[in-house]
Amino acid sequence: MMLPTTQKIANAARELLDKEGAEGVTMRRVATAVGITPMALYRHYSNRDGLLNALADAGFIELAERLDRLRLIGELDRQMMKILDVFLDYAFENPRLFELMFLAKREGARQYPNDFRERRSPTANLSADVLERGMETGYFTKDDVWEIVFETGALLQGLVMLYLDGRMAMTPAQFRAFCHRSFGRYMNGIRN
Repeated sequence: MMLPTTQKIANAARELLDKEGAEGVTMRRVATAVGITPMALYRHYSNRDGLLNALADAGFIELAERLDRLRLIGELDRQMMKILDVFLDYAFENPRLFELMFLAKREGARQYPNDFRERRSPTANLSADVLERGMETGYFTKDDVWEIVFETGALLQGLVMLYLDGRMAMTPAQFRAFCHRSFGRYMNGIRN
């Protein structure tokens, strides 16, 4: 079965991203990998930023689908750790894409606070729902749910990038345990 050219472009760009990071994704290199001219590539993506945005958007869809498959039962702390593990798994499997998704400046990226409060971030909504349930039941102290979601996201993204950049001398299992302890401390701080 022949893939549509747009899909071939996305696949080639993703392969370059996975190997070399965003710097390795150029219109010329993607066009060469697909077997088309750079000018033909511009019929599908107006520029490199548009192509990188499409890759990031596809990554967010993949991550949101993984989060949607989670069965969240049991203590609320444990539910938050399950969400954390999905993010960690995704970061380990797709380190360069994770960086593009969460840390690269790009047009159209969701911004705090409005996009989050309006639930435009499918990868943040599940955490917000768990926290909100915890606040409603008195398990967590009543506070601004979206501030906590954003803070824990920043904690996760910062730790992941330090780890991926080689700043933490730990195995993946040790790093995961470190993240669990860090998030545990944070959860302890907001628990009633």
